[in-house]
Amino acid sequence: MRKLITDILNSHPKIEVVGVARNGKDALDKIATLKPDVITLDIEMPIMDGLEALQEIMKKHPTPVVMLSSTTKKGAENTMLAMEYGAVDFIAKPGGAISLNLGNVKGEIIAKIFAAANVSLSKLKTKIEYGKTRNEMQQTHQPLGPTNKANRVKSTNVRKSNGLRFKSKGKKVVVIGTSTGGPRALQKVLTQFPKDIEAPILIVQHMPPGFTKSLAERLNNLCEITVKEAENGDLLENGTAYLAPGGQHFTVRKLGMSFVAQINDKEPPRLGHRPSVNVLFESVAEFRSLKCLAVIMTGMGNDGLEGVKRLKENCETITIAESKETSVVYGMPRAIVDHALADEVAKLENIGITISEIIQS
Repeated sequence: MRKLITDILNSHPKIEVVGVARNGKDALDKIATLKPDVITLDIEMPIMDGLEALQEIMKKHPTPVVMLSSTTKKGAENTMLAMEYGAVDFIAKPGGAISLNLGNVKGEIIAKIFAAANVSLSKLKTKIEYGKTRNEMQQTHQPLGPTNKANRVKSTNVRKSNGLRFKSKGKKVVVIGTSTGGPRALQKVLTQFPKDIEAPILIVQHMPPGFTKSLAERLNNLCEITVKEAENGDLLENGTAYLAPGGQHFTVRKLGMSFVAQINDKEPPRLGHRPSVNVLFESVAEFRSLKCLAVIMTGMGNDGLEGVKRLKENCETITIAESKETSVVYGMPRAIVDHALADEVAKLENIGITISEIIQS
Protein backbone atom coordinates (compact mmCIF):
# COMPACT_ATOMS: atom_id res chain seq x y z
CA MET A 1 0.00 0.00 0.00
CA ARG A 2 2.85 2.42 0.74
CA LYS A 3 4.23 1.71 -2.73
CA LEU A 4 0.79 2.22 -4.33
CA ILE A 5 0.22 5.55 -2.61
CA THR A 6 3.74 6.71 -3.47
CA ASP A 7 3.22 5.84 -7.15
CA ILE A 8 -0.17 7.58 -7.23
CA LEU A 9 1.19 10.79 -5.72
CA ASN A 10 4.43 10.83 -7.72
CA SER A 11 2.40 10.45 -10.91
CA HIS A 12 1.24 14.06 -10.49
CA PRO A 13 3.79 16.63 -11.71
CA LYS A 14 3.15 18.98 -8.76
CA ILE A 15 3.50 16.39 -5.99
CA GLU A 16 6.73 14.91 -4.66
CA VAL A 17 6.81 12.14 -2.04
CA VAL A 18 9.73 13.06 0.22
CA GLY A 19 9.54 10.08 2.57
CA VAL A 20 7.79 6.83 3.47
CA ALA A 21 7.35 5.47 7.00
CA ARG A 22 6.54 1.93 8.15
CA ASN A 23 4.59 2.99 11.26
CA GLY A 24 3.68 5.99 13.38
CA LYS A 25 6.93 6.02 15.35
CA ASP A 26 8.98 5.90 12.16
CA ALA A 27 6.78 8.69 10.75
CA LEU A 28 7.43 11.02 13.70
CA ASP A 29 11.19 10.60 13.32
CA LYS A 30 11.08 11.33 9.58
CA ILE A 31 8.61 14.24 9.81
CA ALA A 32 11.04 16.09 12.10
CA THR A 33 13.76 16.10 9.46
CA LEU A 34 11.84 15.97 6.15
CA LYS A 35 9.21 18.63 7.10
CA PRO A 36 6.57 17.61 4.52
CA ASP A 37 3.76 19.94 3.43
CA VAL A 38 1.14 17.17 3.80
CA ILE A 39 1.10 13.74 5.46
CA THR A 40 -0.99 10.70 4.50
CA LEU A 41 -1.53 8.50 7.53
CA ASP A 42 -3.14 5.08 7.79
CA ILE A 43 -5.14 4.49 10.96
CA GLU A 44 -4.12 0.82 11.06
CA MET A 45 -0.36 0.55 11.69
CA PRO A 46 1.88 -1.50 14.01
CA ILE A 47 3.95 -0.13 16.94
CA MET A 48 2.20 3.27 16.89
CA ASP A 49 -1.17 3.49 15.13
CA GLY A 50 -2.52 6.42 13.16
CA LEU A 51 -4.52 7.98 16.00
CA GLU A 52 -1.55 8.03 18.36
CA ALA A 53 0.73 9.33 15.62
CA LEU A 54 -1.77 12.03 14.62
CA GLN A 55 -1.97 13.41 18.16
CA GLU A 56 1.83 13.51 18.40
CA ILE A 57 2.12 15.16 14.97
CA MET A 58 -0.37 17.91 15.86
CA LYS A 59 1.43 18.49 19.15
CA LYS A 60 5.06 18.42 17.97
CA HIS A 61 5.07 19.00 14.19
CA PRO A 62 1.67 20.49 13.19
CA THR A 63 1.13 19.49 9.56
CA PRO A 64 -2.00 18.91 7.43
CA VAL A 65 -2.88 15.20 7.61
CA VAL A 66 -5.12 13.12 5.33
CA MET A 67 -6.12 9.80 6.90
CA LEU A 68 -6.67 6.48 5.15
CA SER A 69 -9.30 4.30 6.77
CA SER A 70 -11.19 1.07 6.26
CA THR A 71 -15.00 1.14 6.29
CA THR A 72 -15.38 -1.24 9.22
CA LYS A 73 -17.36 0.04 12.20
CA LYS A 74 -14.15 0.39 14.23
CA GLY A 75 -12.41 2.07 11.31
CA ALA A 76 -15.26 4.56 10.95
CA GLU A 77 -15.28 5.35 14.67
CA ASN A 78 -11.53 5.94 14.64
CA THR A 79 -11.86 8.16 11.57
CA MET A 80 -14.30 10.41 13.43
CA LEU A 81 -11.80 10.66 16.28
CA ALA A 82 -9.07 11.53 13.78
CA MET A 83 -11.18 14.42 12.47
CA GLU A 84 -11.57 15.63 16.04
CA TYR A 85 -7.83 15.34 16.70
CA GLY A 86 -7.02 17.60 13.73
CA ALA A 87 -6.92 15.56 10.51
CA VAL A 88 -7.98 17.62 7.48
CA ASP A 89 -9.88 14.83 5.74
CA PHE A 90 -9.87 11.10 5.09
CA ILE A 91 -9.95 8.63 2.23
CA ALA A 92 -11.93 5.41 2.51
CA LYS A 93 -9.83 2.45 1.39
CA PRO A 94 -11.93 0.76 -1.31
CA GLY A 95 -10.64 -2.76 -0.61
CA GLY A 96 -10.49 -3.01 3.18
CA ALA A 97 -7.49 -2.82 5.52
CA ILE A 98 -5.04 -4.04 2.85
CA SER A 99 -6.44 -2.18 -0.14
CA LEU A 100 -4.62 -3.10 -3.34
CA ASN A 101 -7.14 -1.25 -5.53
CA LEU A 102 -6.27 2.26 -4.35
CA GLY A 103 -5.99 3.23 -8.00
CA ASN A 104 -9.80 3.36 -7.99
CA VAL A 105 -9.64 6.47 -5.79
CA LYS A 106 -6.55 8.07 -7.37
CA GLY A 107 -8.40 11.28 -8.26
CA GLU A 108 -9.78 11.63 -4.74
CA ILE A 109 -6.36 11.07 -3.16
CA ILE A 110 -4.70 13.74 -5.29
CA ALA A 111 -7.56 16.26 -4.83
CA LYS A 112 -7.48 15.87 -1.06
CA ILE A 113 -3.69 16.24 -0.93
CA PHE A 114 -3.94 19.58 -2.75
CA ALA A 115 -6.82 20.72 -0.51
CA ALA A 116 -4.83 19.80 2.60
CA ALA A 117 -1.77 21.70 1.36
CA ASN A 118 -3.82 24.93 1.42
CA VAL A 119 -5.35 24.49 4.87
CA SER A 120 -4.59 26.88 7.72
CA LEU A 121 -3.07 24.83 10.54
CA SER A 122 -4.41 27.17 13.21
CA LYS A 123 -7.90 25.84 12.43
CA LEU A 124 -6.86 22.22 12.95
CA LYS A 125 -4.17 21.73 15.55
CA THR A 126 -6.30 22.20 18.67
CA LYS A 127 -8.45 19.27 19.73
CA ILE A 128 -12.06 20.37 20.23
CA GLU A 129 -13.06 20.24 23.89
CA TYR A 130 -16.64 19.68 24.99
CA GLY A 131 -16.45 18.67 28.63
CA LYS A 132 -18.99 16.03 29.54
CA THR A 133 -20.84 14.07 26.89
CA ARG A 134 -24.57 13.46 26.97
CA ASN A 135 -24.02 9.84 28.12
CA GLU A 136 -21.73 10.97 30.94
CA MET A 137 -24.37 13.43 32.12
CA GLN A 138 -27.05 10.77 32.06
CA GLN A 139 -24.83 8.38 34.05
CA THR A 140 -24.30 11.02 36.74
CA HIS A 141 -28.02 11.96 36.69
CA GLN A 142 -27.29 15.52 35.66
CA PRO A 143 -30.00 17.28 33.64
CA LEU A 144 -29.20 18.03 30.00
CA GLY A 145 -30.51 21.58 30.15
CA PRO A 146 -28.86 24.95 29.58
CA THR A 147 -26.90 24.92 32.85
CA ASN A 148 -24.95 21.87 31.71
CA LYS A 149 -24.63 22.97 28.09
CA ALA A 150 -22.22 25.63 29.27
CA ASN A 151 -19.96 22.87 30.60
CA ARG A 152 -19.72 21.24 27.18
CA VAL A 153 -19.64 24.12 24.72
CA LYS A 154 -16.35 26.00 24.85
CA SER A 155 -16.98 28.96 22.56
CA THR A 156 -15.07 32.22 22.51
CA ASN A 157 -16.15 35.57 21.13
CA VAL A 158 -19.74 34.38 20.80
CA ARG A 159 -21.99 37.25 19.82
CA LYS A 160 -25.67 37.58 19.12
CA SER A 161 -26.99 37.57 15.57
CA ASN A 162 -27.60 40.83 13.74
CA GLY A 163 -31.36 40.63 14.27
CA LEU A 164 -32.18 38.33 11.35
CA ARG A 165 -35.71 37.02 11.71
CA PHE A 166 -38.32 35.35 9.54
CA LYS A 167 -40.94 37.84 8.38
CA SER A 168 -43.90 35.51 8.88
CA LYS A 169 -44.96 32.51 10.94
CA GLY A 170 -44.79 28.97 9.66
CA LYS A 171 -43.00 25.62 9.90
CA LYS A 172 -39.24 26.20 10.25
CA VAL A 173 -36.45 23.93 9.07
CA VAL A 174 -32.65 24.16 9.30
CA VAL A 175 -30.63 22.75 6.39
CA ILE A 176 -26.85 22.46 6.61
CA GLY A 177 -24.30 21.61 3.92
CA THR A 178 -20.60 20.98 4.52
CA SER A 179 -17.62 18.96 3.28
CA THR A 180 -13.88 19.08 4.14
CA GLY A 181 -13.55 20.06 7.81
CA GLY A 182 -17.27 19.44 8.29
CA PRO A 183 -17.22 16.89 11.14
CA ARG A 184 -15.43 19.34 13.43
CA ALA A 185 -17.68 22.20 12.30
CA LEU A 186 -20.83 20.15 12.89
CA GLN A 187 -19.67 19.28 16.41
CA LYS A 188 -19.13 22.94 17.19
CA VAL A 189 -22.52 24.03 15.82
CA LEU A 190 -24.82 21.22 16.94
CA THR A 191 -23.59 21.25 20.54
CA GLN A 192 -24.86 24.84 20.79
CA PHE A 193 -28.49 23.91 20.09
CA PRO A 194 -30.97 23.60 22.97
CA LYS A 195 -32.73 20.23 23.07
CA ASP A 196 -36.11 21.90 22.43
CA ILE A 197 -35.07 23.82 19.30
CA GLU A 198 -38.26 24.30 17.29
CA ALA A 199 -37.13 22.88 13.96
CA PRO A 200 -35.72 19.68 12.45
CA ILE A 201 -32.10 19.96 11.28
CA LEU A 202 -31.28 18.31 7.93
CA ILE A 203 -27.59 17.81 7.15
CA VAL A 204 -25.49 16.80 4.17
CA GLN A 205 -21.84 16.09 5.00
CA HIS A 206 -19.90 14.80 2.00
CA MET A 207 -18.85 11.30 3.07
CA PRO A 208 -18.60 7.83 1.55
CA PRO A 209 -20.76 4.92 2.74
CA GLY A 210 -19.87 3.42 6.10
CA PHE A 211 -18.85 6.57 7.98
CA THR A 212 -21.94 8.71 8.55
CA LYS A 213 -23.49 6.37 11.12
CA SER A 214 -20.40 6.69 13.33
CA LEU A 215 -20.41 10.47 12.88
CA ALA A 216 -24.10 10.65 13.86
CA GLU A 217 -23.53 8.47 16.94
CA ARG A 218 -20.56 10.61 17.98
CA LEU A 219 -22.54 13.83 17.60
CA ASN A 220 -25.54 12.34 19.42
CA ASN A 221 -23.32 11.64 22.45
CA LEU A 222 -22.18 15.27 22.53
CA CYS A 223 -25.43 17.13 21.87
CA GLU A 224 -28.58 17.99 23.77
CA ILE A 225 -30.56 17.44 20.58
CA THR A 226 -30.92 13.97 19.08
CA VAL A 227 -28.63 13.28 16.12
CA LYS A 228 -29.17 10.27 13.84
CA GLU A 229 -28.30 8.98 10.41
CA ALA A 230 -31.41 9.64 8.31
CA GLU A 231 -33.46 6.58 7.34
CA ASN A 232 -36.06 6.27 4.62
CA GLY A 233 -39.45 7.25 6.05
CA ASP A 234 -38.12 9.07 9.14
CA LEU A 235 -40.65 11.60 10.42
CA LEU A 236 -38.76 14.90 10.58
CA GLU A 237 -39.22 16.14 14.14
CA ASN A 238 -38.18 19.30 15.97
CA GLY A 239 -35.08 18.90 18.12
CA THR A 240 -33.60 16.16 15.94
CA ALA A 241 -30.77 16.39 13.41
CA TYR A 242 -30.83 13.99 10.45
CA LEU A 243 -27.52 13.25 8.71
CA ALA A 244 -27.63 12.08 5.08
CA PRO A 245 -26.20 8.54 4.81
CA GLY A 246 -22.89 8.32 2.95
CA GLY A 247 -23.31 7.41 -0.71
CA GLN A 248 -27.05 8.24 -0.78
CA HIS A 249 -29.12 11.31 -1.59
CA PHE A 250 -31.35 12.79 1.12
CA THR A 251 -34.61 14.45 0.05
CA VAL A 252 -37.85 15.45 1.76
CA ARG A 253 -41.46 14.62 0.95
CA LYS A 254 -44.76 15.49 2.58
CA LEU A 255 -46.95 12.83 4.18
CA GLY A 256 -50.25 14.33 5.27
CA MET A 257 -49.33 17.32 7.41
CA SER A 258 -45.87 15.95 8.22
CA PHE A 259 -42.52 15.87 6.44
CA VAL A 260 -40.51 12.66 6.05
CA ALA A 261 -37.05 11.71 4.84
CA GLN A 262 -36.47 10.01 1.50
CA ILE A 263 -33.16 8.19 1.02
CA ASN A 264 -32.02 6.79 -2.32
CA ASP A 265 -28.87 5.70 -4.13
CA LYS A 266 -30.51 5.44 -7.57
CA GLU A 267 -30.03 9.06 -8.65
CA PRO A 268 -26.55 9.89 -9.94
CA PRO A 269 -24.10 12.08 -8.00
CA ARG A 270 -24.36 15.86 -8.45
CA LEU A 271 -21.06 17.71 -8.92
CA GLY A 272 -19.44 14.41 -8.00
CA HIS A 273 -21.29 14.18 -4.68
CA ARG A 274 -23.81 11.73 -3.28
CA PRO A 275 -25.14 12.84 -0.87
CA SER A 276 -25.45 16.26 -2.47
CA VAL A 277 -26.23 19.53 -0.70
CA ASN A 278 -27.96 20.81 -3.85
CA VAL A 279 -30.26 17.78 -3.98
CA LEU A 280 -31.38 18.23 -0.36
CA PHE A 281 -31.84 22.00 -0.61
CA GLU A 282 -33.75 21.79 -3.89
CA SER A 283 -36.02 19.15 -2.36
CA VAL A 284 -36.84 21.41 0.59
CA ALA A 285 -37.46 24.33 -1.79
CA GLU A 286 -40.45 22.46 -3.25
CA PHE A 287 -42.45 23.35 -0.11
CA ARG A 288 -43.09 27.07 -0.40
CA SER A 289 -44.73 27.35 3.03
CA LEU A 290 -41.53 26.36 4.85
CA LYS A 291 -39.36 28.93 6.60
CA CYS A 292 -35.86 27.76 5.79
CA LEU A 293 -32.58 28.57 7.53
CA ALA A 294 -29.81 27.42 5.16
CA VAL A 295 -26.24 27.11 6.43
CA ILE A 296 -23.18 26.48 4.26
CA MET A 297 -19.94 25.67 6.06
CA THR A 298 -16.38 24.63 5.22
CA GLY A 299 -15.76 22.53 2.12
CA MET A 300 -14.21 22.31 -1.35
CA GLY A 301 -16.14 23.31 -4.46
CA ASN A 302 -19.56 24.98 -4.65
CA ASP A 303 -22.10 22.27 -3.78
CA GLY A 304 -25.05 24.08 -2.22
CA LEU A 305 -24.92 27.13 -4.48
CA GLU A 306 -27.74 26.05 -6.80
CA GLY A 307 -29.70 24.73 -3.84
CA VAL A 308 -29.53 28.05 -2.01
CA LYS A 309 -30.60 29.88 -5.17
CA ARG A 310 -33.66 27.62 -5.44
CA LEU A 311 -34.53 28.11 -1.77
CA LYS A 312 -34.27 31.89 -2.13
CA GLU A 313 -36.56 31.77 -5.17
CA ASN A 314 -39.24 29.54 -3.66
CA CYS A 315 -39.27 29.94 0.14
CA GLU A 316 -38.68 32.53 2.78
CA THR A 317 -35.01 31.70 3.40
CA ILE A 318 -32.25 33.08 5.63
CA THR A 319 -28.75 32.01 4.60
CA ILE A 320 -25.66 31.85 6.81
CA ALA A 321 -22.20 31.24 5.32
CA GLU A 322 -19.19 30.35 7.45
CA SER A 323 -16.51 33.03 7.34
CA LYS A 324 -13.16 32.63 5.63
CA GLU A 325 -11.56 33.23 9.02
CA THR A 326 -12.77 29.89 10.44
CA SER A 327 -13.41 27.71 7.35
CA VAL A 328 -10.92 24.87 7.01
CA VAL A 329 -11.51 25.12 3.24
CA TYR A 330 -13.21 28.31 2.05
CA GLY A 331 -14.86 26.93 -1.07
CA MET A 332 -18.54 26.20 -0.49
CA PRO A 333 -19.10 29.27 1.76
CA ARG A 334 -17.20 31.51 -0.67
CA ALA A 335 -19.56 30.51 -3.51
CA ILE A 336 -22.52 31.71 -1.42
CA VAL A 337 -20.80 34.97 -0.45
CA ASP A 338 -19.52 35.71 -3.96
CA HIS A 339 -23.04 35.32 -5.39
CA ALA A 340 -24.46 37.70 -2.75
CA LEU A 341 -26.68 34.98 -1.27
CA ALA A 342 -25.47 35.18 2.35
CA ASP A 343 -27.68 37.09 4.78
CA GLU A 344 -24.95 36.68 7.38
CA VAL A 345 -21.30 35.63 7.25
CA ALA A 346 -20.39 34.16 10.63
CA LYS A 347 -17.43 32.66 12.43
CA LEU A 348 -17.91 28.99 13.26
CA GLU A 349 -18.24 29.63 17.00
CA ASN A 350 -21.17 32.00 16.36
CA ILE A 351 -23.18 29.88 13.92
CA GLY A 352 -24.98 27.61 16.40
CA ILE A 353 -26.01 30.50 18.65
CA THR A 354 -27.22 32.50 15.63
CA ILE A 355 -29.31 29.60 14.33
CA SER A 356 -30.87 29.04 17.77
CA GLU A 357 -31.80 32.70 18.09
CA ILE A 358 -33.42 32.86 14.67
CA ILE A 359 -35.37 29.62 15.10
CA GLN A 360 -36.53 30.38 18.64
CA SER A 361 -37.59 33.97 17.82
